[in-house]
Amino acid sequence: MTVARAVESLLPDLQILYYGDLARTPYGSKSPETIIDYSITNTEFLLNHGAQAIIIACNSAASVASEILRQKFEVPIFEVISPAVDRAITATHSGNIGIIGTRATVRSEIYEQKIMQKAPELRVFSKACPLLVPLVEEGWIDARETKMILRKYLSPLKQKQIDTLVLGCTHYPLLKNLIQHRMGKKKISLIDSSIEVALTLQRYLNKNPDFNKNLQYGSVSKYFVSDITKAATNTAEKIFGRPIGLIKV
Repeated sequence: MTVARAVESLLPDLQILYYGDLARTPYGSKSPETIIDYSITNTEFLLNHGAQAIIIACNSAASVASEILRQKFEVPIFEVISPAVDRAITATHSGNIGIIGTRATVRSEIYEQKIMQKAPELRVFSKACPLLVPLVEEGWIDARETKMILRKYLSPLKQKQIDTLVLGCTHYPLLKNLIQHRMGKKKISLIDSSIEVALTLQRYLNKNPDFNKNLQYGSVSKYFVSDITKAATNTAEKIFGRPIGLIKV
């Protein structure tokens, strides 16, 4: 939803077909094979509903499934990892970059690999934060427990004296203020992959006007989910700043 909101902010007239697999989340604790299977099914669903380009708006899915989806489907496919990597490389001054994400994302080492390919002189420190996604999905964004858990997760990265931190999960922007505060008084650049992938899409459309003109503009966006909970409804309203009609499929 944070990715969809970022795309909507940059391209307000573009029709968004969103699918949130709430019934099977979190993806970060599942095996690569399961995540790939889910990702293929999710992509087929969106294409069957008229999608002409796909954004993999999940770091866990992007880390293991993006290349397979590009091989299987012929539409443009964007993911949240590469844009965040590019932004982190340009943002760091000390050369120390931190990554927080789900177990699946951190285990894949995809951020380290992509950063080292482009800037091998940099140092990357990763920390899996498996409890943050369920806390966000429960709406415990300002809870005391969330603040305590964040402090424990972020402490090892603070000790590495990072000056740039990639929010390697699209749930984490909802915790951005808490994360910024707990990283201390020193200025830390927080890299929001939601914003970076939306900017990448915008640049792609500007460079490909023939593709852009065939997209649906002015049509009502649709927000499909595989399950609806009160917490999900509240989170959607908080992200978008308005009630969102979630459609259960």
